[in-house]
Amino acid sequence: MKYYILASGSKGNSTVVVSHGRAILIDMGLSLSEFRKRLAKTPISEEEIEAVFYTHSHGDHLRPLKFFDDSKIFATQGTINRDTINHLDFYATYQVAGFSIMVLPTSHDARDSAGFVVDDGEKRLVYMTDTGYISEHNQTLMKDANFYILESNHNVRMLLKTNRPYDLIQRILGDEGHLSNEDSAMYASELLGSHTEEIVLAHLSEEANTPDEALGAYEKILRRQRIDVTNLHIQAASQWDVTVGGDDEN
Repeated sequence: MKYYILASGSKGNSTVVVSHGRAILIDMGLSLSEFRKRLAKTPISEEEIEAVFYTHSHGDHLRPLKFFDDSKIFATQGTINRDTINHLDFYATYQVAGFSIMVLPTSHDARDSAGFVVDDGEKRLVYMTDTGYISEHNQTLMKDANFYILESNHNVRMLLKTNRPYDLIQRILGDEGHLSNEDSAMYASELLGSHTEEIVLAHLSEEANTPDEALGAYEKILRRQRIDVTNLHIQAASQWDVTVGGDDEN
């Protein structure tokens, strides 16, 4: 399994997951021209994408749906209330394009927002961003995956120093907001297992975070939790360029 994070952040999100020559897309929060520009940096063509899974309805994750035929679109009813697409139920598993994809609820200020556990029969990828917390039940289903794409949105100190309205700051910090670097790292410390190979820190705020801040928080907390990171690759996803992760394609 290999994945290409085309963009990650408040200005757009989109990730291609590939295994055995088959590809799915998680979120389409880019303009069509920008999506094609980023996709051209990968070995995957637009025609090879067999399905698009949307996490939630916010514009940085879901742009106008004219890009893809409805038969290829998968989302919860709260995300896309249209009978012609494939609707997803929480905790159900769907067989699509050679993948088994489990749908997990997230805690965000969008109706029926979701994260995904993607399994190709050999490796598992957990994709979870835009959530204020991760429930204990979800954690049990997310443990010991090979790859994690986890939100690490903000440094709390930096967030409090921004010029954002107080209500917005409170929303970000709340249970239906976004994970801080420290919260993300603490969840990761509970999730990592012997099969874990890589963590990508996703949806970093450009105003209230930096890759160095996010990676530093992870290093500090994982060390404090006495987790051996010798064979673990940790990187931060980019808003503006393609971030590559996973194994070589099968």
